[in-house]
Amino acid sequence: MGNFIRWIFGIPVALFLTFALFVTMMAMISKEWQAQDKVATAKFEINPTVEDIQVVERQTVIDQVKRVQTPPPPPQIERQQANQPSEPIATLQGAVPKFEPPKIKRENFKITVSDRDAQPLFRAPPVVPPRFLEGDNSGHCLVKFDVSPEGSPFNIVNTNCTSRLLERSTVKSVEKWKFAPKVVDGRPVSMTGVENRVVYKLLDERGKVLPEPRG
Repeated sequence: MGNFIRWIFGIPVALFLTFALFVTMMAMISKEWQAQDKVATAKFEINPTVEDIQVVERQTVIDQVKRVQTPPPPPQIERQQANQPSEPIATLQGAVPKFEPPKIKRENFKITVSDRDAQPLFRAPPVVPPRFLEGDNSGHCLVKFDVSPEGSPFNIVNTNCTSRLLERSTVKSVEKWKFAPKVVDGRPVSMTGVENRVVYKLLDERGKVLPEPRG
């Protein structure tokens, strides 16, 4: 219903506007065309004349060089000559005395090395057994061995240990030790009955060394 009413009012309005535009166009076409007057062209000149730039030349006048007389040389000062020493350079006290070098015969010259006992050069630290680490006391082992002419320990025997757990690790540690062999009359020889002590220290939670068992 609404679209029908729009069509009823819209058609007459559209016809009226179309007729009005038609009449306006007819009125514009019916008039004669008249040409408009030609507008004069405007002309502009920028810098019609160029002025010459005058270059000013700088004139430098050099004065004549005056002759300068060379000054005389400075007077020479007489230097005092040092007297030559009258005393001799070397006196009797500073002279090197003459002496004959001693004659050394090979048959009379002999180097001997003093006798000495075996000296330790290297001691490998023992490996603490894991079961011994579980204890609450430190320990040690007294060990006895011989030293060969090459400086190696042999015949290693534990004489006294605070724990049987330390006997095997002590022997293995001493086997790795190195000694300077015993010397007799300048020749290395074996040494018997060398005694030593291997200590095993355990620490508590505070970092203090635990004491060894008594008895």
